[in-house]
Amino acid sequence: MPRYVVGIDSGSQSSKVTVFDELGAVVSEGRVALRPTVSPTPGAVEHPGDDLWESIAAACRMAMAAFPHDPRSITGVGLCTIRFCRASLRADGSLAGPVLSWMDPRVGRPFEAEGGDAARVTTSSGYITHRLTGRFRDTAAQYQGVWPIDHDAWDWSPDETAYTATGLRREQLSELVLPGEILGEVTAEAAAATGLPVGLPVVATANDKAVEALGCGLTDPRTLLISLGTYIAAMSVGDQRAAAPTAYWCNFASEPGVFLYESAGIRRGMWTISWFRDLLGEAAAAAAAAEGTRLEEVLNREAERVPAGSGGLLSVLDWLAPTGSPHRRGSILGFDGWHGRAHVYRSLLEGIAFTMRRATLAMAAEVGVEYDRVVVSGGGSSSDLMMQILADVVGLPTERVVGESAAGRGAAVCAAAATGVHPSLGAAVAAMVHRRDRFEPDPSTAAVYADLGALHGSITEATDPLYERLAALGSAGTASS
Repeated sequence: MPRYVVGIDSGSQSSKVTVFDELGAVVSEGRVALRPTVSPTPGAVEHPGDDLWESIAAACRMAMAAFPHDPRSITGVGLCTIRFCRASLRADGSLAGPVLSWMDPRVGRPFEAEGGDAARVTTSSGYITHRLTGRFRDTAAQYQGVWPIDHDAWDWSPDETAYTATGLRREQLSELVLPGEILGEVTAEAAAATGLPVGLPVVATANDKAVEALGCGLTDPRTLLISLGTYIAAMSVGDQRAAAPTAYWCNFASEPGVFLYESAGIRRGMWTISWFRDLLGEAAAAAAAAEGTRLEEVLNREAERVPAGSGGLLSVLDWLAPTGSPHRRGSILGFDGWHGRAHVYRSLLEGIAFTMRRATLAMAAEVGVEYDRVVVSGGGSSSDLMMQILADVVGLPTERVVGESAAGRGAAVCAAAATGVHPSLGAAVAAMVHRRDRFEPDPSTAAVYADLGALHGSITEATDPLYERLAALGSAGTASS
């Protein structure tokens, strides 16, 4: 009998559930958008009601309703959820308060109980694990941030001061398992809510970025992954954990004993591209629709005819300022009267590539590795132009893998290895992750970008004093009003 696995990808915008076959082909899927987060007090960012669980359950029902085979042929479900969230639970596992988003500043501070009936504190995956299995278990690879975790042991710290520093008690925390281990089995109650078979093993994965990396086949330390999402970052893997790196963050990967290195990134990366598209207005979107296409495709075609360098336009994508430089703003420099929307669009794409090249070079130097291949994921990877610009700027071949929802695929890879569909995690990756296409650097364009990239890197030296003065004026205006 053919065997199948389920990947749950609970992201910041939606919950996606996909059933894969043994070779990684999509058999059925479901997607349910999350409701908008709420801010009951300034700075607070909370998921409303029981939105995470309800969206996952609904997406599971959609995927299972479309699954054309015997549900008994499904061997396991891999669970991947949003990282850096915090959930307070009652003794019975129900929510004692809203799930805090990764954007909520409270998740970066020691825990403070906001209700008298909070018996346990966990992550988004720990909460969903309990809803699926009835067990207080979680993956160790989800615990970055303010938790009493021993990063070398992948377990709770034996140091009592770690609990005092994080405001947590050991009895409040879930039992930890490693990625690829079984968290529990789907209960009858969860089966009724999701359509998943009763008794189906639920497999631990890691934080969502690490699982996305696995779903893109990131297992070789010399491979670099650039994730072109709302937040853009570059990632690689290795078996050494740096205690205090300066050019990257070191997090848990999806394989025990392996760590995920994540570069500095762009906080409103592909969001800026969507912003520019929407700025063109309904008339531009309607004109594209009349041609039977989307406005993004029209912009890509137009920008392909613009020479490398966008006619001297240089864009710095600080539409949301970096954490360490709150005064910064986005910049588009070098306008002339003959520039059009295609020049601006291409300049934004080039700005992404220039920024990520500097970030990856800094990470590579500190990690001590030389990358020889780049895999690109996320919505931005759908643009052939973006793929070619990255290849030319970074100076390495760029590749895309088959399929969407890399995190869902990574979760399914973990489930396939854990339940014996494939004999190991490496074998599961080899069988289920496939290269779609490859873009080689163009030497002549790469030479142009090498000069422009150096210039691009110096822009903030000139603009920082201006933006600092502008921020001061803004603060003064706010105070006086």
